[in-house]
Amino acid sequence: MKIEVKDLTKKFQNQVVLGHISMTMESGHIYGFIGRNGSGKSVFLKILCGFYMPTVGEILFDGKNDTKKNRFYPVLGALIEKPMFLPNLTGFENLELLASIKNKITKEDILDVLKKVDLLDEKDKKYKKYSLGMKQKLGIAQAFMENPDVIILDEPFNGVEEETAITLRNMLKELKKQGKLIILATHMKEDVMDLSDVIYEVQNGKFHKQEK
Repeated sequence: MKIEVKDLTKKFQNQVVLGHISMTMESGHIYGFIGRNGSGKSVFLKILCGFYMPTVGEILFDGKNDTKKNRFYPVLGALIEKPMFLPNLTGFENLELLASIKNKITKEDILDVLKKVDLLDEKDKKYKKYSLGMKQKLGIAQAFMENPDVIILDEPFNGVEEETAITLRNMLKELKKQGKLIILATHMKEDVMDLSDVIYEVQNGKFHKQEK
């Protein structure tokens, strides 16, 4: 998988939130984007997912431009901003409902990913009773569960305990070895420094590639 971002610009009314962004991202690599809230990184991720259309420029997935179709790209698994699920369903039921859209995975696959994010013991608890860390882990589980080619995680370590953070880091390293293209966004530099092959600092809608 190769993602090519070409002269990407996004405006909301007259405000430029992303300005002339160009880069290439490839499978088997982890890309880290570091910036404060409001810097533009979450808008960038939403455009990658197809939630927003760019004002100018385009994004190519393996040479194919679907940017203007304004749809969620099928090769992606994403967690952007705060995860939201149906409050009166259990963690497992929420993932099962999402999985029914594409019907690509089994109940056993869902249980497996819940185990990987250390949420298996809480699978039958209603989402409204989940702690912040449990909600975050469920969001990560839904991003991983269908084995996507591209994984996008916005603030993935927010609210999770250190043991789970270590598990998540190991999972990301293993997924990289499997050839996944992984994109991480955070306001905490230490969250992605040791994981990322390429790092961009995001400031006022501008992306600055950093030397590691």
